[in-house]
Amino acid sequence: MLADSYGRVATDLRISLTDRCNLRCAYCMPPEGLDWLPNPARLTDDEVVRLARIGVEQLGITEIRYTGGEPLLRRGLPAIVARTAQLRPRPEISLTTNAIGLARLAGPLRAAGLDRVNVSLDTLRPGTFRELARRDRLEDVLAGLAAAAAAGITPVKVNAVLMRGRNDDEAPDLLRYCLNHGYQLRFIEQMPLDAQHGWRREDMVTADEILDSLAPHFGLTPDDPAARGSAPAEIFLVDGGPARVGVIGSVTRPFCGTCDRVRLTADGQIRNCLFARDESNLRDPMRHGASDAELAAIWRRAVAAKLPGHGINDPGFLQPARPMSAIGG
Repeated sequence: MLADSYGRVATDLRISLTDRCNLRCAYCMPPEGLDWLPNPARLTDDEVVRLARIGVEQLGITEIRYTGGEPLLRRGLPAIVARTAQLRPRPEISLTTNAIGLARLAGPLRAAGLDRVNVSLDTLRPGTFRELARRDRLEDVLAGLAAAAAAGITPVKVNAVLMRGRNDDEAPDLLRYCLNHGYQLRFIEQMPLDAQHGWRREDMVTADEILDSLAPHFGLTPDDPAARGSAPAEIFLVDGGPARVGVIGSVTRPFCGTCDRVRLTADGQIRNCLFARDESNLRDPMRHGASDAELAAIWRRAVAAKLPGHGINDPGFLQPARPMSAIGG
C-alpha cells in the first residue's frame, strides 16, 4: 500500500500526460503561456503505462485519472487508456479535460476503456469565456460535453471555478445548464496554483458564497455524509433529488484528513500532495534500469513523507513552484 504516517492510504493516482494546454485560463497561466517541458523530459507512453502498472499491481492503486495540462493534446491518449484498461486488477479510468477535441475523441476513448470524464467549464457566456480562457472555444467545449454523454462516458462531470467580479454571478445558470443536460456539476474554490502567483484570498469565491448564491433558486439539502468517503466534494441534493451538485472547498473546507490521492507529473515526478514543495523522481531511476520493486520503494517513501495538510491557511504558506498545469489536477 501507499500509506503515510497519518494513516491515509493513496489509492487514486493522477497522471499528468503533458504540461501543454490550448487555453490560457487567467487563474492558471499568463496570456503568453509557459515554457513547456521538452519532449525528452516527458514520460513516454511505455513509461506512463509501466508506472501505472506498478501502481496497480504493487501499490494498491484502484483509480487512475489522466490529466494535464490538457491530456487530449497527447497523441497516444486512446492507446494509453486501452493499455491501462488491460491492467489487473482493472483500475477505474477517468480524464480531466477542457473538452476541446473531445467531440472527435469521445468515441475512441470510450472504446478504449475510459470510464468517466470531468470537464472544466467556468462560464456559459461567450464573452466571459474569451476573457477567462483567452480563446474563443466555448462551442468546442459544449460540443465535447455532448459527445462524451452520447458516447456513454457517464456520468459527465463539470468542474467550475468562480472568480469574483468575473463569473461569480453564474452559479445558478451553470447549475441549470447541467441539470438540463444530465451533467453533474462541481464548484471548486480557486486555489493558489497559478503560474503568476497572483492568487489572493479576497478574490476567491468561497464555498459558503457559492451555496448562498444557489439558495434563492434551488432547494439544497446535504447528501448522506457517510457516502462521501474520501471524495473532495460535499454533495447536496437539488430540490430533493435525485439531481445533485457538489462544492469542493479546498481552501475554506479542507479535506486533507481523508485524502487518498497521489500525483505523477508529466516528467515522472511523484508528488504526495497537490501543494507539496518536494518531489520524488521516478523517471531517472527508471531510465537507468531500476526494477519495478525499486521504483515501488521510491514511491512508498514519497507517500510516507506526506504532511498532514496542504497548509494554505498557515501564516507561512508558500505556493508550490510548479503551477497546476505542470502538476496535473
